[in-house]
Amino acid sequence: MRLPTVDIVVVNWNAGPALGDCLESVALNERNRPCLGRLIVVDNGSSDGSLEALTHLSIPLTTIRNEKNRGFAAACNQGAASGEAPFILFLNPDTRLPGDAIERALEAFAERGAERLGVVGIALCDDDGRVVPTCARTPTPAMLDAKAVGLTRLAPSSFPDLIVTEWAHDLSRDVDHVMGAFYLIRRALFEALHGFDERFFVYYEDLDLSMRVHAAGWRIRFLAEPRAFHVGGGTSAKALGFRTFLSIRSRIALGYKHFSWPQATGHAVLALFVEPVARLAGAAMAGKGSEARATLQAYGLLWGDIGRRLVQRIR
Repeated sequence: MRLPTVDIVVVNWNAGPALGDCLESVALNERNRPCLGRLIVVDNGSSDGSLEALTHLSIPLTTIRNEKNRGFAAACNQGAASGEAPFILFLNPDTRLPGDAIERALEAFAERGAERLGVVGIALCDDDGRVVPTCARTPTPAMLDAKAVGLTRLAPSSFPDLIVTEWAHDLSRDVDHVMGAFYLIRRALFEALHGFDERFFVYYEDLDLSMRVHAAGWRIRFLAEPRAFHVGGGTSAKALGFRTFLSIRSRIALGYKHFSWPQATGHAVLALFVEPVARLAGAAMAGKGSEARATLQAYGLLWGDIGRRLVQRIR
């Protein structure tokens, strides 16, 4: 069976040696070559020399250099616009793929009954080879509110989190959402939905896209096999406070985009006033000073960002 071609988009921001390892795992595998269109790296103003270090790779690359970090969503859209293959794979630079990962993911679109299959993701493993939960459910206002006040951590059986943890990710099935670390989508669908919403700098942009995929009448499928290696957290793992700020800001934005104004505002109030108290209390009880400091840093950034936006509106 002749498989369609796929353009692979990798967004880089100071990923270090992981970027080269990721690209080698894709491009140096013979099984990928028949279905590989363009391998596109969008660099978001990296300063660690990770992009320059790719010169040793004997593979054709399309590189896009941004002078500053434009955000994950915007960079993904840049990369997608540079290709023309009928499928696009958005791949994190901290992943490494086995030889048949892309081939088997593409095969899912050729199966009987896959005419309305829009997105495919695969199982992702940690350093120890354990499959990490990466599928998520479509959020509701109550679900986000429970997350904001810490109920998803205190009583997960009664207040499930967005990430689906109650099954072992050991069976292939249709899901609400697959993590953007490996997000294979039909180009026609991606373009019809106008790509990622660039209002999400990073975090929740993939969940927002999945929600729009479902709203348009398409399916999303998780494949338990093959499995890829994924570090998780990426280059933002070293900056917990900044990462927390970006995540909360994007979660509030998701609420205003998909919920009613009263529901979104209610969640924003919880996220801005109750959540920091819950986070600090949890960090204190666990004796984790680093988490407490990260929370204070995150909310300093969040309130500063809100203040700047209010000033801009007044002007």
